[in-house]
Amino acid sequence: QVQLVESGGDLVQPGGSLRLSCAVSGFTLDSYAIAWFRQAPGKEREGVSCISASGRTTKYADSVKGRFTISKDSAEKLVYLQMNSLQPDDTAVYYCAARRLLGTCVMGPGYNYWGQGTQVTVSS
Repeated sequence: QVQLVESGGDLVQPGGSLRLSCAVSGFTLDSYAIAWFRQAPGKEREGVSCISASGRTTKYADSVKGRFTISKDSAEKLVYLQMNSLQPDDTAVYYCAARRLLGTCVMGPGYNYWGQGTQVTVSS
C-alpha cells in the first residue's frame, strides 16, 4: 500500500527555517519522482519543488528558489524540504506527492499519490 506522510510543519517567525519530511512506504524512491506542493487558504494549490527518481534533477518555483532545498534519502525512504528565510506568504498546507517517472520531475499534474499535508504558518 502506497503511503506518504508529511511532518515538520510548525509556527515560525519570519526569517526562520523549517525542515519538512515526507516518509514514503509501499514503493521505492528510485522509481518515483517526488514533489512538494502547497495550498494557502483561498488560493490554488501550487508546485513548490520536485526531485527526480535518480535525485539528479531538482526544480523549484521562482517564489522559493534560493530559499528552499529538496533532497532525499532513498535508503531511509525520506524526502526533505529545507525551508529557509520563511516569509508570511509561505504560510500554507504543504503536501508531498509521488508519481512513477524516470529521468526528470515536474511540479504539475500527474501525481498519483498524496500525503495528508502538514501546516506551515509564518507569523510574528
